[in-house]
Amino acid sequence: MKQKTVFLCSDCGYESPKWYGKCPSCGAWNTMSEFKPAAPSAARGTTSFVRGTSRPTLLGDIETGDEARFLSGIGELDRVLGGGAVHGSFVLVGGEPGIGKSTLLLQMCQEMCRNARVLYVSGEESLRQIKLRAARLHISSPELYILSETDMDQIINETELMAPDILIVDSIQTVYVPGKTSTPGSVSQVREATGILMRAAKQAGTTVFLVGHVTK
Repeated sequence: MKQKTVFLCSDCGYESPKWYGKCPSCGAWNTMSEFKPAAPSAARGTTSFVRGTSRPTLLGDIETGDEARFLSGIGELDRVLGGGAVHGSFVLVGGEPGIGKSTLLLQMCQEMCRNARVLYVSGEESLRQIKLRAARLHISSPELYILSETDMDQIINETELMAPDILIVDSIQTVYVPGKTSTPGSVSQVREATGILMRAAKQAGTTVFLVGHVTK
């Protein structure tokens, strides 16, 4: 069977069976790239299933105990989070550029660092810029670590080595997954990078705060 070929816009994700110089959906030029979906591994009805490590569990048998939460020290933010950030949760902080998302998260670190180790990853500012902003906000903590990086592989490596309780990535539009030809901030890059961070959060029990700029 001949493998199906489609063309995908790296800006908006529009899919088409043929190539366009200008995306019919968002109007961007030269963003359509060829994409070949993975072929099925076996014919219909002949697929063999391998049991994984997870098993279905009865709702009544799940133990929750007293759920520990990270308090941000900002009353309204804690209220939105249902009383604080849950261990292993994935929180998206979205909004237009320049409204104060980075400042809010840096202020949050001051309180959270009292009981947790925090890794703040910035793809938009240098270490010096973050240090100066922290000084203006009177933020200082021995458990707050700053990393200026955009390579997703490096971010994951440092996260695994450090094993922070809380990981902040500012922002998802600036990081990129090596090996993908699309530019940082494109639909495919954002989707892949978010998936990697979500898997890392669930596997290690790390609480992740992800900044996302709303531009469209």
